[in-house]
Amino acid sequence: MLRLKRKIDDYLIAWKNDKNKLPLIVKGARQVGKTDAIENFAKNNYDSVIEINFVLQKHYKAIFDDGFEVDTIIKNISLINPNFKFIPGKTLIFFDEIQDCINAATSLKSFNIDKRYDVICSGSLMGINYKEIESNSVGNKQDYEMYSMDFEEFLWAKGYKQEQIEELYVHMKNCEPFSKLEYQVMLDNFHEYMIIGGMPAIVRTFIQNKNYSGILTMQQQILLDYKEDITKYAQGVDQARILNVYNKIPVFLGNENKKFQISKVEHGARNREYIGTIDWLNNAGIINVCYCLESPSLPLKGNFNPDNYRIYFRDTGLLIGCLDEEAGEDLRNNKNFNTYKGAIYENIVADMLVKAGYSLYFYKNEKGTVEMGFFVRDVNSLIPVEVKANDNSTPSLNNLIDSEAYPDIKYGIKICNKNIGFNGKFYTFPYFLTFLLKRFLKENSEAK
Repeated sequence: MLRLKRKIDDYLIAWKNDKNKLPLIVKGARQVGKTDAIENFAKNNYDSVIEINFVLQKHYKAIFDDGFEVDTIIKNISLINPNFKFIPGKTLIFFDEIQDCINAATSLKSFNIDKRYDVICSGSLMGINYKEIESNSVGNKQDYEMYSMDFEEFLWAKGYKQEQIEELYVHMKNCEPFSKLEYQVMLDNFHEYMIIGGMPAIVRTFIQNKNYSGILTMQQQILLDYKEDITKYAQGVDQARILNVYNKIPVFLGNENKKFQISKVEHGARNREYIGTIDWLNNAGIINVCYCLESPSLPLKGNFNPDNYRIYFRDTGLLIGCLDEEAGEDLRNNKNFNTYKGAIYENIVADMLVKAGYSLYFYKNEKGTVEMGFFVRDVNSLIPVEVKANDNSTPSLNNLIDSEAYPDIKYGIKICNKNIGFNGKFYTFPYFLTFLLKRFLKENSEAK
């Protein structure tokens, strides 16, 4: 099976080599590649690997029944499987699907104090009660959240070398436009990524088949799996309401203002009846939430309205999978991405910003005369980021930059289907460079 290089690969190596490392919890949505990455790392870096899956091997839940001392746990594991070898300093214990065995998290304190064995836990965000895990393992774990593949990982999967990706950044850093060939090839790659998304199994199928055959079926199956997991794991919140919100995400993205409104989810519904549903879907790794700023000024955190937000799919391929069959065919066959009111471009830029480490914020004033899709920041300034499905005019972007009412804004960024440029007020970047934006802003700020 084709092995896909992932960014977590380097993280896991660094974690192993850290003398002060804590037991690691790798969390993420269903099917983003957690287990595959950990198994690959374990196979190449340990003499002995003890892998226990609490969903497939439910009888292992009993290994904690006699307490949480490491020797007791090892004794109980060995009773179930005497072929496991526990070699101090050379063994990785991998507890998978810990959402089905909260005691595994409780045991991390003992393993952290003991230090003889490296421990990694993994589980679906949808099923993990992190409040319970935190109370059981506070100070004795470190977390890594894994996402579906970003565009750079997709390029790796297609065979692009790191020096070729570095060349993309050199163009960005020097504000040097791409040649016609460079631009079109990267845009084609990006359109492929938009259609299939970043779920590893889907990417692998696409790379191996060299076409979209079977992709829609795989996307729809993941969406169905999410629905099943909502039914299985949603607690304390009405499952039907979570499913109502989940099913309406494409509808809201198709609206002109994209604002999420509870009244449009269910006739006569009130906000208080849906408290917690958005947080649940966000914590489960299904959606990204973008909050409306009270004003376009720093700091970003604490300067937003928690009741005014937009929601996006975490993986744009899954948004494509939600569309009606005709729309999906149009996208796959004709690359006609502009038919959905810019929602697909907004969704993928939101996803790329989150994968780069940003939180999401937008702004729209009460009169509706100024509206901006996203904001990021560098060391010194707030930066509006406008996403355009076409190379349209940018009155809101110009207004935010030119107006004395927004002193924190010194320049802006426009992301669209256009080559690299800078007009003295805002940078223009093609969509496919979004994954490099954080590095650009950091290095560009340091150079000033």
